[in-house]
Amino acid sequence: MGMDVIAYTASPRPTPESRKDTGKYIVPNTGDPDGLIPSAWYSGLDKASLHNFLSQDIDILLIAVPLTPQTRHFLSAAEFEILGSKTNAFIVNIARGGLINQEDLITYLKKPISAGGLRGAALDVTDPEPLPADSELWALENVAITPHVSGLGITYAERSFAILDENLGNLERGRDLINLVNRKKGY
Repeated sequence: MGMDVIAYTASPRPTPESRKDTGKYIVPNTGDPDGLIPSAWYSGLDKASLHNFLSQDIDILLIAVPLTPQTRHFLSAAEFEILGSKTNAFIVNIARGGLINQEDLITYLKKPISAGGLRGAALDVTDPEPLPADSELWALENVAITPHVSGLGITYAERSFAILDENLGNLERGRDLINLVNRKKGY
């Protein structure tokens, strides 16, 4: 598609083997199970690592991170300042609204690009959800808002039943179930 993809993960993935998707369920013929698409991998749980990643030449920042106490508002004014100062980035959030400090996002979406503002945002999730009718986000021309439906493609039911079928087989054979919520991790 003519774009360079870079990745940011919590843990380092320095080798080709570490970049492979080790999940127990991968939808056939989708994604990047071998981890070959990203040209560069960044990682860390601290702000310095995140800021190093955000200072790269990012045009579109796709957020797909679980919401935990550690990730709440992990994108705020300091991060938007980095994105706006170098790249005029567009933000896409398909994860959880609480990952972004929404008031800070609004500030940087309203700021002119020439002054370090963000180009725009596509938000499938907000905080709170549903987004109140009086939220400034509704009036911003550089924002697209969808009602938390990014995962609802035409094959959603088919994928869900495939996971159910696999889990029923695993249960019958005494194997671990897949796609479980880990309440200790928060996701």
